[in-house]
Amino acid sequence: MSKNKEKKPKKEKIIYIDDGRSLADMSNVSGGNMFGKGTSSSPKEIWNTYWSATKMMLKPTLVAVGFLVTAFLIISLIFKVM
Repeated sequence: MSKNKEKKPKKEKIIYIDDGRSLADMSNVSGGNMFGKGTSSSPKEIWNTYWSATKMMLKPTLVAVGFLVTAFLIISLIFKVM
């Protein structure tokens, strides 16, 4: 390595202090009301997005419901609730 390389300036280390508050100070956050601006998507695009997300989550939902029903039936057979 050559000794002529310039050293990079060290980054300032950020120190976070927990003051125990549950809410953060958001006074310096820029932006405004995000509601009411609407979307530039067409209703067809919105519907296609909704339906693709629904199709993607259909199998995991059915598996979870099947697991809950199976667990309920096993527990009800063990304790003879039904």
